[in-house]
Amino acid sequence: MNSVFGLDIGTRNVVGTVGYQNDDKEFVVAAQYVREHETRAMLDGQIHDIGRVAKTIKEVKDELEKQTGQPLEEVCIAAAGRVLKTVTTHVEYEYAQESVVTGEDIHTLNLLGIEKAQEALKEVNDTSYKFYCVGYSTVKFFLNDEVFISLEGHKANKIGEDIIVTFLPEDVVDGLYAAVGQAGLSVANMTLEPIAAINVAIPENYRMLNIALVDVGAGTSDISITRDGSIIAYGMIPHAGDELTEVIVQHFLVDFNMAEHIKLQSTTSDKVTYKDIMSIEHTIPAEDVWEVVAPVVDNIAHEVSAKIIELNGDKTVSACFVVGGGGKIHGFTQNLAENLDLPQERVALRGEEVLGEVIFEQEDITKDPLLVTPIGICLNYYDQRNNFIMVRFNGERIKLYDNNRLTIVDAALQAGFPNDELFPKRGTPINFTVNGVARLVRGEAGEGAVVTMNGKPASINTPLEPNSEIVIEPSTAGEAAVYKISQLDEYNHSVITFVINGRRVSCPRFVQVNGRLEPEDYSIKENDVIETRNYYTVRQIAQFMDLVIDTDQMIYVNNEEADLDTLVYENFSVEWKTDEYGVARIDNNTYNDTQESDADTNDASALAEPDANSTESDNTVTRTSEQMMNQVLDELHDDFAKEAEASAAPENKLSENELSENELPKNDIQEEILKEEIQEEDSSENTITVIVNGEPVELSGKDTYIFVDIFTHISFDLQAGKGRAIATVINGRDAQFSEELHEGDKIELYWKEN
Repeated sequence: MNSVFGLDIGTRNVVGTVGYQNDDKEFVVAAQYVREHETRAMLDGQIHDIGRVAKTIKEVKDELEKQTGQPLEEVCIAAAGRVLKTVTTHVEYEYAQESVVTGEDIHTLNLLGIEKAQEALKEVNDTSYKFYCVGYSTVKFFLNDEVFISLEGHKANKIGEDIIVTFLPEDVVDGLYAAVGQAGLSVANMTLEPIAAINVAIPENYRMLNIALVDVGAGTSDISITRDGSIIAYGMIPHAGDELTEVIVQHFLVDFNMAEHIKLQSTTSDKVTYKDIMSIEHTIPAEDVWEVVAPVVDNIAHEVSAKIIELNGDKTVSACFVVGGGGKIHGFTQNLAENLDLPQERVALRGEEVLGEVIFEQEDITKDPLLVTPIGICLNYYDQRNNFIMVRFNGERIKLYDNNRLTIVDAALQAGFPNDELFPKRGTPINFTVNGVARLVRGEAGEGAVVTMNGKPASINTPLEPNSEIVIEPSTAGEAAVYKISQLDEYNHSVITFVINGRRVSCPRFVQVNGRLEPEDYSIKENDVIETRNYYTVRQIAQFMDLVIDTDQMIYVNNEEADLDTLVYENFSVEWKTDEYGVARIDNNTYNDTQESDADTNDASALAEPDANSTESDNTVTRTSEQMMNQVLDELHDDFAKEAEASAAPENKLSENELSENELPKNDIQEEILKEEIQEEDSSENTITVIVNGEPVELSGKDTYIFVDIFTHISFDLQAGKGRAIATVINGRDAQFSEELHEGDKIELYWKEN
């Protein structure tokens, strides 16, 4: 048995109902209790004293728990208030192809309508109120542009609906939630009071008629209109029973509670007995009370009828039903009939008649118009059209359709929380080009959003709980990207080779940024254009090799006379005479120019032997590499000190980071700068044949080959991926682009399908 607990939190009373639907869809009331507010804690349907209202709710809850013998933790409520806004809009949803309409599709359509109504309300809202959706009703459904009563189960290319959405100020809703929470309850469902009332008072088979329903409470009179089988409008005015009570207070000199007693007794008895504030007891005819309140009754009836006509398109309705305690005052229905220009019999109180299908297990309960709204609130719980849950997101209350799959990210999206503040943000990237090829260096990753639900750590994928308190602290951005020239592969691994006195010498390529040489510690900036230079000067080669050239002797580049500033390109030959040699660091080794290098010694770690045809004399160097390195470092320090002294003169001063075309970049003088690689010129090249996608491919021109080398020997469009990943396979297993290739390797290269 799925029991539901409904509360009608009115301006004067709190009415609690516990019941359930039986197998015949009849609603069975298991327990009911009415409790008046001890003070005027509510005015015009809005809570003013949350603590006192919570106390009354707690008393009703405790009494109903006694009656039913079961704990009550969740409650259904209805909202009212003096500032009600309604928006009627049309919304459509078109399928990619003809599909069967499901209940989920209809809920999606409703959500689209609610969002559209919210946007429309924002455009015309001329108040300081922030409005919150408290309910909606479908006026008409459309299937392929034709009006239908129900859509579910039909095939359609397009569905649509006219929907009426109701809004109340957020503080009205917040007050209700706060009072219910203080009473130890959570909200299972919330609707609007006129929606709850009409579900009981005007069954669907009556809604083909143009009927008005007026729920006259203590603080507000709620109005709804039906026509052509649908609810077409909702309205609310801040005039109701409390205005009658206030007149009685003033006329009979009594407090508010005694005035309420007088008002109620005048509707049920011929005589009214009361005590004034002087403790004097009086007994008067009920007619005396009617005469006192008559002007106010006339005014309320006039305001209600004017609102009905406005909501109905500036014309009267066919009939009007009245529910609620305030509607029982003498003369109200008669005045309403006159203002609506309707026969008296077409304006009537509804109570026992509309509760005919409601079963009361408590025999002492009188079927009364006062019970219509509380029972309607309970029945609304079973109406899946309002199957929403409410949560508070970063202090703002939001409403989501409950599809049993909601997570915190759904609440974030519904609240309009920016997507980029959910996930870690990288710092500012650097875009630049190297030898014409675009490069991107991403910034550091920031911290992800900090998510909590009900004060406990959570993630954006944590399932959403009804009435939960969600707080998301936005993600942060990481540090901006920092990238130096020394980190470029082209700087560290790209070399340029010259033939010096018959020996092959490999030097690192200089790096030029925006047309100017920059040192290795230069920080690359956005849109920098970086190029590796394809030449050295003779002077720069000598500096790299730690040689002192005998300038009294001729220098030849490609067998032509040259000087220290002559440009030397890839594979150019240079002939010179030197005064002395210097070498790069060779840890734990000695060097002897007359000996062959050991087979296990790294080529880049020793000065290579001269070619067989070389005529250069054999000079033996017997010092250790460490001794030689120390000497070279000392000499270079002296040279750079002299250059710095010279550059201090105004006529020779260079701008920061600016380097002469004929000088090496002034990096930190580290031992790493003094890298030298002098290799014996290898007359033979390694050639291998591999099988690529079933076809033999010959690779030549290098000593060794890696996977990426095959792209220079085959036709494969690297831009044709269209979002697909590339598969790289060697001999039946996944391979890396940097993996070394061997003779006969079988390679597969293709785009993976998503």
